[in-house]
Amino acid sequence: MRIPAIALSFAATLVAGAATAQTAPAPQKPTIVLVHGAFADSSSWEPVIAALGNDGYRVIAAANPLRSVAGDAASISAIVRSIGGPVVLVGHSYGGPVITEAANGNANVKALVYVAGFAPDTGESSLTLSGKFPGSTLGDALTPVALADGEEDLYIRPDKFHAQFAADVPAAQAAEMAITQRPITHSALAEPSGRAAWKLLPSYVIYGSADRNIPAAVMKFMAERAHARKTVVIEGASHALMLSHPGKVVALIEDAASAK
Repeated sequence: MRIPAIALSFAATLVAGAATAQTAPAPQKPTIVLVHGAFADSSSWEPVIAALGNDGYRVIAAANPLRSVAGDAASISAIVRSIGGPVVLVGHSYGGPVITEAANGNANVKALVYVAGFAPDTGESSLTLSGKFPGSTLGDALTPVALADGEEDLYIRPDKFHAQFAADVPAAQAAEMAITQRPITHSALAEPSGRAAWKLLPSYVIYGSADRNIPAAVMKFMAERAHARKTVVIEGASHALMLSHPGKVVALIEDAASAK
């Protein structure tokens, strides 16, 4: 029996379509840009970097200058613009205001993840937010270093670093962090933020109930105000979540990266 030419053509189209479906490339995973905060450096993300890399993500642990919100955000924004695909911005502590500003004008940013990080509205600063509710003991743990331009750098006193910043991190590791901490200028903590990118982008929040830098009540307020898609509260966790609970931090970042 002869098969009509139109039937043969239709069958060939189906086969070709099936082959195309089978060979279609998988959707591109976002690049994860990690932005550390004050009194830390990019190495604070090490366990998070390793886990994300094992799961197939490209990761950039950006160096945050810690000089000013606008200037630091411009530095991170330049990195975002250099990436030819979707990006998830992740900010710890003061890194939160930086990613909030850096996302503006970059259409490839698909989500913001705040890891014990400030999520300021326009005109708010890290200092005003940290004092919105009681509980922060950071001020009493800081020591200033005067700079030649009249500015001052702020450090956490080494003898207070473990309890203040990383109470649930092993003492030896916290001691090393105290030695390698990077200072932030007082003016950066006091600088008002610009446009709040979390009003336009999905946000995700994770924080510890025992954070002594940013009180849990402040984190809860910011998460609710931003209508965060997911908020994770880790009971008893310190400010250094990315070191003490990297698995939970990674899980939230991957939730943000895979969300539709």
